[in-house]
Amino acid sequence: MSSDDSSFSWQDAEKDLVPGVDTSVPVSARILNYWLGGKDYYPVDKAAGDQYAQLFPGIFVSARASHYFLARVVRFLAGDVGVRQFLDIGTGLPSHDNTHEIAQRVAPESRVVYVDNDPLVLAHARALLTSKSTGGTDYIDADLNDPDEIIRIAREKLDFCQPVAIMLMGTLGHIGNPAEDDDGVARSIVDRLKEALPSCGYLAIRGALEDPEFSAAQEVYNQTGAAPYHLRRADQIIRFFDGLELVEPGVVPIPEWRPDHSPFGNGTEVPVLGGVGRKP
Repeated sequence: MSSDDSSFSWQDAEKDLVPGVDTSVPVSARILNYWLGGKDYYPVDKAAGDQYAQLFPGIFVSARASHYFLARVVRFLAGDVGVRQFLDIGTGLPSHDNTHEIAQRVAPESRVVYVDNDPLVLAHARALLTSKSTGGTDYIDADLNDPDEIIRIAREKLDFCQPVAIMLMGTLGHIGNPAEDDDGVARSIVDRLKEALPSCGYLAIRGALEDPEFSAAQEVYNQTGAAPYHLRRADQIIRFFDGLELVEPGVVPIPEWRPDHSPFGNGTEVPVLGGVGRKP
């Protein structure tokens, strides 16, 4: 994504970051950027992404379908139900049609706060902070493993007396281990976020499903030294919405969630579930 701040230089920002970035280990945010056709990745990320694709060729389609799902969710929240505040946790590297761009296209007064803890993402976030919208964008450098800290800072940037939408688009794969303690770590974190949501707030989640090819590719990826990423069963993803009112059509394969004119409508098989829940 380009910045409208002429003083901002991607090259200078990334040069400043190089001493603090380990370019010998692949990072999921950069690999996803590669799968989406971006340019913000290192050779180690491309190599890991290509190795992954050899075992699961559908990953390029799944990545793009996930991005289209994000767009439909944000358009629904900003347009159909009038949400004006978004907390996007695990945002990753900017691409085309980021959360703030979609929301502010629908409602310019929308305010979007991004959360991530990757130093390269932090550098790119400087561009997001140049938004000229009446709503604006902001950024929190924090880890989802500490939801209380995220909520504490978010309360300084968003009005939790009004509806807020919390977005967890794929980031839960990095949290906890679904095979341990009944997925207790991830469930406790999501429960804390739901507790902080105001009435009429929303939680949007996208989670990758266990699938033979997907699981094989993920097992190899997790052995590269990168931060492990875990797939989940459908029931484990669905129960993250416990206590919320599911928006139709519920938790479904992402191409089936309110499909529109995107190239990933019904009929495209993607082993990723997604849904949106409303807090009563």
